[in-house]
Amino acid sequence: MQDLLNLPFFTDADRALVRELDAAAWAHIWLDPEKGDDGAALLAALHTLAEWGALKHTVAEPWRQMPNVLAREVLAYHSGIADLAFVMQALGSIAIGLMGNPELKAAMLPKVASGEACMAFALTEPDAGSDLAALTTRAAKGPEGYRITGLKHLISNAGVATHYTVFARTSDGPRGISAFVVPADSAGLSVEKQRPISPHPLGVVRFENVAVSADQRLGNEGDGLKLALMTLERCRPTVAAAANGFARRAFEECIKHVRHRGMFGAMLADQPIAQGLIAEMSARLDSSRLLTYRTAWQFDQGAARQPREVAIAKWQATENAQWVIDKAMQLAGGVGVLHGSVFERLYREIRPLRIYEGASEVQQLVIARSLLEKR
Repeated sequence: MQDLLNLPFFTDADRALVRELDAAAWAHIWLDPEKGDDGAALLAALHTLAEWGALKHTVAEPWRQMPNVLAREVLAYHSGIADLAFVMQALGSIAIGLMGNPELKAAMLPKVASGEACMAFALTEPDAGSDLAALTTRAAKGPEGYRITGLKHLISNAGVATHYTVFARTSDGPRGISAFVVPADSAGLSVEKQRPISPHPLGVVRFENVAVSADQRLGNEGDGLKLALMTLERCRPTVAAAANGFARRAFEECIKHVRHRGMFGAMLADQPIAQGLIAEMSARLDSSRLLTYRTAWQFDQGAARQPREVAIAKWQATENAQWVIDKAMQLAGGVGVLHGSVFERLYREIRPLRIYEGASEVQQLVIARSLLEKR
């Protein structure tokens, strides 16, 4: 990553974080979710990151975007499950930092930083993905708090999380969504495992009359949709960063391969068609990283919202990473598609990033609408 770290986007602390986290990740043997229990692999990664002190960046106040972006790029380069363990702490707790009451913050955020709490973000439903206003999970208000009933699916960390940040409808209409922090051991909460193409803990979370107190609500009633969008807008640049990490690993592995692969009396690296692909991979990767760093820097300079810039970074980084990994696999040839090769693993790991936290098509709509409204 040193090629861009000398740019003025970064502080000396940012550069030190990259050096220290990268060195630690190289020296560590990560549990492989492909070869055993994906939940155990995630929890092992979570505890390792807590020991390294990396999780403090997910809850620091004031919360800085750049350390989270850099950490995800480094971790995704080394281990998809470590990247997931890191980002879920942020995704599940940013909402607490933004709108949690002082008591809830004091109770939860230190546990997130220490790894004692394992977070999940329960937003998506079978009929409410990109269209958040279509949520049907309900939180009925009573004299002692709320009762949540409904179903969430495609929830990362389902089954291993200790706490879920849950979005539920407290009234009808787009402003009728509220957010709550719900302990995983609450009566009436159950989990059913789902299997993604790249193994990690994922599942359906059911709420059957789950009791939560008013103190567990984040912000006021009706703040949920705004809070979800604010949280996602802060996490989308880190999705771009993870895509950059995956792509950078594929690119570097590809460079090693073409330098040592013989073809037609020369090395594959000497073939013009391979050189053209290598050049475009490098250009796409640099552009994606710079777009990602721009959004992180602007947030850290005080930008409250920047939906267009965030959407551009998330869309371009994930699409470019898919292209880079696909071309790296193409240059690797037959060995690249064998199960267990680094190219095959990265090919499966990158694909969900083009969908979750706002599919590429949604990002295009955000960009176009932002431009057209301004004009």
